[in-house]
Amino acid sequence: MDRETLNIKKWTVFYPVYINSKKTVAEGRRISLSNACENPTCVEINDCCSHLKLPSAIELDKAYPRDFMQRGRVRVLLKKEDGTLCNPAITSRKQLMLRVAELVPRHPGRVKKQEPAAASTAGPSKSSKGGKKKR
Repeated sequence: MDRETLNIKKWTVFYPVYINSKKTVAEGRRISLSNACENPTCVEINDCCSHLKLPSAIELDKAYPRDFMQRGRVRVLLKKEDGTLCNPAITSRKQLMLRVAELVPRHPGRVKKQEPAAASTAGPSKSSKGGKKKR
């Protein structure tokens, strides 16, 4: 494992834009809109890879060429040097993208952020809509 860890350049590259539902295929999304998740981050993708028992590393100094303002990408090891899969359940890059996109919305950091936001936006939006109708 030590030699593979050192040779990180051969690992699969995974940009957050690949699974971002806010992006179009022309902007770099690689999975269907129904499977994609909203604005994933490198940290969330890295955590999902760890959950799937796949070695991964974040590279914050890199950016996707079509969206160079969003910094960061994740390197993931799908196959070891001898050709065996790190996780037999994930055989391809596409499968990895689909599984990570499925896991990101359930990420602990994301769940905590969305609960207060949903509660605070639900109340004022209803009252402001109601107020406009009465006037």
